[in-house]
Amino acid sequence: MKQSEFKKRRSALLNQIGIGNIAIIASAPTRTRNRDVYYPFRQDSDFYYLTGFNESDSIAVFIPGREQGEYVLFCREFDKKKALWEGAHAGLEGATKHYKADDAFPIDDLDDILLGMLENKAKVFYPMGKDSELDQKMLGWINHIRKQSRTGVTAPGALVSLEHLLHEMRLFKSAEELKLMRRAAEVSAKAHIRAMQYCKPGLYEYQIEAEIIHEFIQDGLRAVAYPSIVAGGKNACVLHYTDNREKLRKGDLLLIDAGVECDHYAADITRTFPISGQFSAEQKLLYQLVLDAQTAALHEIQPGVPWNKAHEASVQVLTQGLVDLGLLNGRVSKLIKDEKYKRFYMHRIGHWLGMDVHDVGDYKINDEWRLLEPGMVLTVEPGLYIPIDCKSVDKKWRGIGIRIEDDVLVTKTGHEILTHAVPKTIAEIEALMGGN
Repeated sequence: MKQSEFKKRRSALLNQIGIGNIAIIASAPTRTRNRDVYYPFRQDSDFYYLTGFNESDSIAVFIPGREQGEYVLFCREFDKKKALWEGAHAGLEGATKHYKADDAFPIDDLDDILLGMLENKAKVFYPMGKDSELDQKMLGWINHIRKQSRTGVTAPGALVSLEHLLHEMRLFKSAEELKLMRRAAEVSAKAHIRAMQYCKPGLYEYQIEAEIIHEFIQDGLRAVAYPSIVAGGKNACVLHYTDNREKLRKGDLLLIDAGVECDHYAADITRTFPISGQFSAEQKLLYQLVLDAQTAALHEIQPGVPWNKAHEASVQVLTQGLVDLGLLNGRVSKLIKDEKYKRFYMHRIGHWLGMDVHDVGDYKINDEWRLLEPGMVLTVEPGLYIPIDCKSVDKKWRGIGIRIEDDVLVTKTGHEILTHAVPKTIAEIEALMGGN
């Protein structure tokens, strides 16, 4: 992503912070896997959103109106030995030259320099509770300044949540962000298609997962957006199943929920298809019902429509269908009121999508479902899950789990399905798989 994009975001934040205040945010830490081996580093989404800086041990500071520059980055100094063992890192010069910080200071000097920056500021915008060590430092700095009140120096009088401002900004995707999300969607779609074509009875779930990750990496994207769910048969009824160890059986369905990241932006796709390439009669009925529910939900994705409308539409279709198929009994309106459908459809229709797969942003404003607006991206993912031990329904339905999920951009005139390339009608899926 271009540095101009990060600069634009910082300018918007600085305007909201206001003169006389300060904002502080830390990078993600490195995390030990075992002994001297670390987990792959993934930058904190909020920090990256504002800086584009992809190193740990860093603090970004924003001070509206500061004469020497409003954006200050504390980071590691360049270390030749470290660069030899671990690769290039920015150092102070790189922080200003390549990442456009107005000033850069060694992270080891944070205590001395930041203390002065906090003096005479009215508010500190800061993600309190995210980093306990930094929280303690922050309180220590403020208390230290308070003790100097006789010298005429004032301490910040309020800690304000930085997330409230940042997350509202992140909710609305720019053209640059959408390029990355479309790329993530494109590569994720290719991976799902590859999985459908490769799938056959006798393979193991992990072998299908390997095909998905192979496609991600072959296309140059190495980070999964979340652990892939590859759930055959009854495993699809476990919503966050990630063991991916069992053998695929002829006659079962396979549910795959997988997506890749492109420069910190996620895709999130779910498809459910027959392992042998052909749906059974019962599978067709339930699958078409979920697809009809998604179609009804997608109809509600347009500007000015409350977030919850899509979910309500999916509940209406699924509950009516469950009654028609004999899995629920009673009046549809009463079943919905009593939430009886939750036995088989226990999650909501979707979530915001962006730098985090379950992305940030409020779903309600003043206790009212917020209205959809252009630039928002969300998932639409109805599902039905009939546990294998569900004795209250006919045996022919048991052990079937189905979810269909797409990534959807709200546009000025309606919506755009970013993940449209993955087949999802019964005819399309069976034609692609060719009767495996």
